[in-house]
Amino acid sequence: MVRYTGVNHLAMATGDMDATIRFWRDLLGMRLIAALGKPGYRHYFFEISQQDTIAFFEWPGALPAPEKEHGRPVKGPFVFDHVSVGVADENSLWHIKDRLTAADIWVSEVIDHGFMHSIYSFDPNGIPIEFSHNVPGINIRKTPETLDASPTITALEGPEPRPGIWPEPVHTPKRQRKIYKGQGSEFFQGYKKK
Repeated sequence: MVRYTGVNHLAMATGDMDATIRFWRDLLGMRLIAALGKPGYRHYFFEISQQDTIAFFEWPGALPAPEKEHGRPVKGPFVFDHVSVGVADENSLWHIKDRLTAADIWVSEVIDHGFMHSIYSFDPNGIPIEFSHNVPGINIRKTPETLDASPTITALEGPEPRPGIWPEPVHTPKRQRKIYKGQGSEFFQGYKKK
């Protein structure tokens, strides 16, 4: 039986790694826990939680996608590369590989990324999916690593969020806070649909 641990990482793309670091690390407070790269290639990981990360490939010439309403279909440029789902152990990774093979669904060989082992496949909708297992004894959350042969200036500042980069917020007083009903609120918050 496969034991899933959550979203290992979401892999996105950027044309500007420094701006990405400033936003995800310094503005949102997510630690930069792995910075992989060499000239012409970068792949950086930010910690969302103890289980989840978001990663970015830096692709020269990549442009930001136009903003859109959440859930609205788009045509043209997009900002999504693949979903990586974490599994609890190496046996689970091989179990998934064997199941995909048995179902005659293409799946890659197991790939060693140094700090994790992964397999790659596609769902029926053509969504690229990766399954990943962290290598025992290597904990990039506890000991972040920068293995980029040519890291950006901002990445060299280290993994921790940098104070003073962004303006300090003016906090909304509790009496002015309003939460708007969204899809699903009628099920979880007792709101009635109109």
